[in-house]
Amino acid sequence: MKNIKKPVFFIVLAITLVFGYFSVFGFHTQYGDIKKTWIKGIDDIRWGIDIRGGVDVTFTPPAEVDATEDEMNAARSIIETRMIARSITDYEIYVDYNTNRIIVRFPWQSEDENFDPEQAVKELGETAMLSFREGVITGEGQTIDDLPLVISGSDVKKATPYYDQNESQYQVSLELNDSGKDRFSEVTGRLQGTQTPISIWLDDYMFSSPTVSSQIADGQASISGEFDVESVQDLANKINGGALPFKLITDSFSTISPTVGEGARDAMLLALLVAFIAISIIMLILYRLPGAIAVIGLLGQAAGMLAVISGFFGYSDSFTLTIPGIAGIILSMGMGVDANVITGERIKEELRVGKTLDGALISGYKRAFSAIFDGNVTLIIIAFILMGAFGTPDSFANIILQPIFFMFGPSPAGSIYSFAYTLIIGAIFNFIFAVFASRLMSYSISKFKAFRKTSLYGYKGGVKVG
Repeated sequence: MKNIKKPVFFIVLAITLVFGYFSVFGFHTQYGDIKKTWIKGIDDIRWGIDIRGGVDVTFTPPAEVDATEDEMNAARSIIETRMIARSITDYEIYVDYNTNRIIVRFPWQSEDENFDPEQAVKELGETAMLSFREGVITGEGQTIDDLPLVISGSDVKKATPYYDQNESQYQVSLELNDSGKDRFSEVTGRLQGTQTPISIWLDDYMFSSPTVSSQIADGQASISGEFDVESVQDLANKINGGALPFKLITDSFSTISPTVGEGARDAMLLALLVAFIAISIIMLILYRLPGAIAVIGLLGQAAGMLAVISGFFGYSDSFTLTIPGIAGIILSMGMGVDANVITGERIKEELRVGKTLDGALISGYKRAFSAIFDGNVTLIIIAFILMGAFGTPDSFANIILQPIFFMFGPSPAGSIYSFAYTLIIGAIFNFIFAVFASRLMSYSISKFKAFRKTSLYGYKGGVKVG
């Protein structure tokens, strides 16, 4: 506490307010008709089908193509990969093998104003570009074009999942066409034994980066890794999908009306705002100065959640936010209020037993941390399990929990995933603002003589300095 100086309070406050402003409004520049987004705000959030509606589209192979079940699965995998690469989690995909149809439903983009379903599905139906490239992207500003091309999807004849009895693991077997054998042999011979991987891309999305253990000269290769029966089949589908001999045709498309609409979203956001104001007033009355600091912390927590959802940090596109996702935000904000209430009560208890202000602050935050930690970690565990059970196939939670849920098969549910996602990021920012930032501000402001009265901390027993 001695190392925390007086200006720290104002620094943390300024950072929180600036961060909150940009997380809400973003930062855009306009030159004529060209608008460039530097920092994304709430206008860039992609709303789920339940709020804004979306597109219902049916894809089929060309009329002259009689696609096999494997090819239909590969095509499904292409579409799913493109959804995931664009951070679209609120989607549904069904395959009708009898009629060779793939039915897809997904929400509108945040910037879509004309609601043109034909334009929305154009990219999904185009033949995916599979490529094997030397190395991986390691620096900011690099693109896939900066990596030397090894072979493309047309050089791959077939990818087959299998179980290697000798290695006791699942692998993907690659059979190359004559067009790719020599090039693959040359590159694998040069990279064998090095740490440089050969990355595998579908469009601009990398989904695997195996290293080379030996030269492959006969056009027969294998990809090993921590696969299970579902993930090894998924990887084979993606590779085969990039080598499909046909382009998916858009058989039909239409718009989907929202199930609850933007009115329900606005009502929930208004309820959140009213609740926030009411809670802020109660916190100020009950805990005075710690209550004011708690309000600042809650603002920071809300800004952090909006920033992650909107794509503020730039590492991904906007997350698809559904009505259950908004409920997750409200619930995690409630956990933030709970954390500040616990801390405020602990500080008052320490003052009642006769400790100095400095001692009460140190002990109060220390005693409150265990209860806050337990509550938020429990929340994170539950949300992580929900994300694993209902998340997209390549999500971190789904990959980690695959050994538990593999028997149920893939079951993405965007609304549940959105709820769990907002719960997790809310709990993380609760630690950052309700615990760390609030403690810094409390320790800092308590060094000002004007703020050392215990009545400002909800206790009217006198002035205790130390």
